[in-house]
Amino acid sequence: MSVLRKEMFHIPSGMIYLDGNSLGVLPKAAAATAAKTIEQDWGDHLIKAWNTAGWMDLPRKVGNRIAGLIGAPVGSIATGDTLSIKVYQALDAALKMRPKRRVILSDNGNFPSDLYMAQGLIETLDKGYSLKTPAPEDVMDAITDDISVVMLTQVDYRTGRMHDMKAITEKAHAAGAVMIWDLAHSAGAVPVDMTATNAEFAVGCTYKYLNGGPGAPAFIYARPDIVTGINPALAGWLGHDAPFAMEQSYRPAMSTERLRVGTPSIVQLSILDAALDAWNGVDMHDLRAASIQLSETFIAEVASRCPDLTLASPRDPHQRGSQVSFGFEHGYAAMQALIERGVIGDFRAPNIMRFGFTPLYLDQADVITAAEIMEQVMKNELWRDPKYSIKSQVT
Repeated sequence: MSVLRKEMFHIPSGMIYLDGNSLGVLPKAAAATAAKTIEQDWGDHLIKAWNTAGWMDLPRKVGNRIAGLIGAPVGSIATGDTLSIKVYQALDAALKMRPKRRVILSDNGNFPSDLYMAQGLIETLDKGYSLKTPAPEDVMDAITDDISVVMLTQVDYRTGRMHDMKAITEKAHAAGAVMIWDLAHSAGAVPVDMTATNAEFAVGCTYKYLNGGPGAPAFIYARPDIVTGINPALAGWLGHDAPFAMEQSYRPAMSTERLRVGTPSIVQLSILDAALDAWNGVDMHDLRAASIQLSETFIAEVASRCPDLTLASPRDPHQRGSQVSFGFEHGYAAMQALIERGVIGDFRAPNIMRFGFTPLYLDQADVITAAEIMEQVMKNELWRDPKYSIKSQVT
């Protein structure tokens, strides 16, 4: 079944957008939704809108919609804040579940922010914790009975290399460790079944494949059977069991809502809610099949047209997420040349040209045309123009 829904998104004329793994495109309904939230709900209802416009229930509503995309039960996801905050919450809660262990295991390919949050938490706790970061392919062997928490991103942000969630979670549990998955490059990109995986926690963002817009709220999943034992490090008033009782002491909500912190970003949540309409009726396995087809076409086309580029992603499509990366010494300049010609990807140091595939708004013609333009850039060495080497703040 086709999952292509191009008509639901605003894609600028002449642009082939291969960067949905960094920031998703604008859903056409988003602007009208945001305008309604601002002009009618806020403008006309003001503070009444927390009740009349359903603002108070919006984080829960959106969380339940995300749950359906990652194989999680209703009520198991809290939304809000940023992904880094959710990493901190999950990691702190996980460490408390294994109080006699002192080693956090991640990998050296994990997204830097996840590692920074772990390092900061270690320093804050000051209880002799350490962070171990082997190479991604060595993670399984590094899961030993001294590990407290295994914290990994399923899909590598640079290369798209994909960890085996089920196998690693089983190994972590067999060793007595708690499992945390970062789904930043998974949610809306590959099929995920949190229930079957049985991991204790998962976190993720919504501005990539879910198209929630820049700064869209993050989410955190907690396995239902452990929720009432979680004592949040960041105990915000909206995680309280009765926020408007205004009690002096924290009493956590008896659900995943205890992992909410501050006042939700209502405008962003309303946009995300509208963006999730594009997923109505989409089967993640159909989407995955379309993603593989697009990426396989792209790899084949680029390989035949651009011999100077080296595939940095796994060649087996079942071992990578919904992105393809190529290594090139002058990757930054080459990417800027592509962007100027309407092919939008991005660059990750030191030499990675990164391209994301979002079957909701990309088709075969798009990826073939993108490869043709890449051939022009590489064959004619258009990237050598000095203007393409001037580094922007965001790469």
